[in-house]
Formats: sequence, C-alpha cells, structure tokens
Amino acid sequence: MRIMIIAGEASGEMHGAGVVAALKARRPDIDVFGVGGERMERAGCALVYHIERFSVMGLTEVVRHLPFIRQALRRLDGLLESRRPDLVILIDYPDFNLRLARKARMRGIPVLYYISPQVWAWRPRRIHAIVRNVDCMAVVFPFEVELYEKAGGKVVFVGHPLLEVLESRQSRAEFCDAAGLDPDRPIIGMLPGSRVMEVERMLPAMAGTLTIVRQELPGTQGVIGLAPTVSRTDLTACLAGNTALEEDAGKVPVMEGSTYEVMRHADLLLVTSGTATLESACFGTPLLVLYRMSRLSWWIARRLVNIPDIGLVNVVAGRRIAPEFLQDAVDPEALSPVVLELLKDPAKRQAMALELREVRTRLGTPGASSRVADLALDMAGGTDEHQPDDEKSGPSGESEPHGERTADGGG
Repeated sequence: MRIMIIAGEASGEMHGAGVVAALKARRPDIDVFGVGGERMERAGCALVYHIERFSVMGLTEVVRHLPFIRQALRRLDGLLESRRPDLVILIDYPDFNLRLARKARMRGIPVLYYISPQVWAWRPRRIHAIVRNVDCMAVVFPFEVELYEKAGGKVVFVGHPLLEVLESRQSRAEFCDAAGLDPDRPIIGMLPGSRVMEVERMLPAMAGTLTIVRQELPGTQGVIGLAPTVSRTDLTACLAGNTALEEDAGKVPVMEGSTYEVMRHADLLLVTSGTATLESACFGTPLLVLYRMSRLSWWIARRLVNIPDIGLVNVVAGRRIAPEFLQDAVDPEALSPVVLELLKDPAKRQAMALELREVRTRLGTPGASSRVADLALDMAGGTDEHQPDDEKSGPSGESEPHGERTADGGG
C-alpha cells in the first residue's frame, strides 16, 4: 500500500507525524511519502520536499514564492501518475493542497483532507470546491461538521490532534531551574511564531513590552519559546540593528524544544496568532494574541475575513477570551498596559484560565491520529481488523463506524 501525505507548515507537520506513526503501527510495510519535516521523516515518511521550502506568510509574500510552488505542484502531480498512491492525505495548507486534490481527483485517486481550511473564517465558497475534490473531510472542530454536511460532503469529526501531544514533563521549579529563572517571580512567555518572517515582525514588540513592564514591575522575567522551524541564528538576526532590544532580549533565556513548558509555566503569554494560541489555551495559561503582516496583505485579508476574532482560541470559544492586538496595535505602548493589568490582578488571570479550560473541552478526546489512520486505511482498502478496540473509538471515547460523523466529542 502506498500513501502520499502533504503537510506544508510546522503545525500540520506535527499532526502529520502522528498520522504516519499510526499508519506504520498498523501496516509496517506501508509506503508513505510526501511533504513534511523531521518529525514526519522520523515517523517513517519519505520526504519529497521539506516544509522549510513552503514556509511563507502573508498574501503578497506568497506571490514571490509562486515559481517554487508551481514547480513543486508539477513534481507531486508527476508522482501521482508514476507512483500511483492508493490515497492522498492532505493536511491544512489549503491553497496548495486544494490544487493537488483536484489533480488527484482527475487521476481517480481518493483524497482524505485532515484539518479543514478555515472556510468558516474567510473565502467560504471554497467549501464547494472542497466537496467536489475531496472524498472525506476529517475535521478537528465540532462546529465544522454542519458546514460540510450542508454542502453535501462526507465529514468525520476526529477530535483535535493537539490533545495527543500537549505534554509538560517539568514542574515549574524544574523548568525555571533549566531556564535560569526565579519560580517566585512573574514570568512572561514569548511565542513569536513558527516562521522566521513572523519572528521578525513579532519578537521586537514582545521584547519591547517586557522592557516597559519591567520598569513598573522590576522583578518580571521573560522567556522565549523557540519553534523547531526557527534557529537561534534566525532569532539573533531578527533583533539585529535595535540595540535596546538586543540588550534586553540578551537577558531573556531562549528555550528550544520546550515550547509546551513555556506555555504551562509562564504566568502570562504573548502569542503570535496561529495554532499556538489554542495550545496555550489547553494549558489554561492567560494570553494575548498578536499578529502583523504586510500592509497590503492586511488590506486584502480584512476584506476577505468574515469573523470578528482571528485567534483560534477565541474562534473555538465563540467569544473573545484572549485580547487581540493586530497590525499597528502590535506595539509595546499598546501591549504593556494590558500585560501590567493582568500581572497585577491574579483574579483576572484566574478568570481567564477558567474560560480557557472550557475551550479545551470543545476539542474532543485524545486519539485523532489513530482515527485518521483508521479512516485512511479504510479509504485505501487496507483496514487492519486486529486493531485494539480502544483505538477504534471516536473522539468522545465511544465506538463508532468509520465514515460516519460524530459531533459530540466534547462541546
């Protein structure tokens, strides 16, 4: 059996690794190849391209990246013909993956799409193209089920894969010891993003906010959680040229491979909008959501997006729990008063933490990767009937037949 799997960015690649590992556990001889990173490769996926080559943010920035995108699409289309996979699994990354879905459909290869494009946020008409070219949607939010059913598509709610990987192994004392922090003093965690471009745009404002906060609360500490797709060299380059920020950031520990520890043990988080806001919410740590892109990209995006909040934590909650700071508001002078208010008021932080725990319950139960792997093998014609019964259960923990949806997985 042969499966092509495409994950074009860091968060999708992490979830893709879980699916590849689950597939290999069921069928060790399965041939899995496609686009991913080190985690997918370690799980057993043969990489055609590394996700680093697909890492671009913003609408105008993508335009400059189009020659590579077209070349990659042609090569993968050629592999659909020459290697004839039994199934294509597409993970998020919609603009690229929906084009590949159409090519797979033309060749008669079934398509499983895992983690839906955000049709509920912008460009809702895409759902019709998705239903035409995708055989089954494996969605991670319960509210997505109704959208695809109304459009006539086949949809399964599998729960959110974050619940499989959210793990913090250190106590606050152990984490602070490793980072050189004082566990008895407040900690601001800074999560500037998984793309170098994001770090360039977000980290200076985060570091500047810490500088202002320290003037009023001198004991405040900072820590940077570095995504695996960003290196320390990238970090240094992002702060180059701004002496004040370089000095301040130089006193802030940088934690590699410990993002979840930062999320769990910080008293407050500054988080670049994306999956990290949802991860932070699952740890119950109060946060501020930040995002900035080029002015042209922002102008275009604001005319396309049709929801009031952009942070996933707020979207899933259905209301604004975490304050959002976008574009020009990503500024230390705007951020610092809100940070100070939360740090000075433990009751407000506790109230936000309680609301964030409610968000987690909406994401179902752990086991999304196993459910997607089972669904993939069904679609590819190779279900392993000897799976453990607990791995066949749905996101609510109850057994369910493949191909049928469940919307009761925790929300």
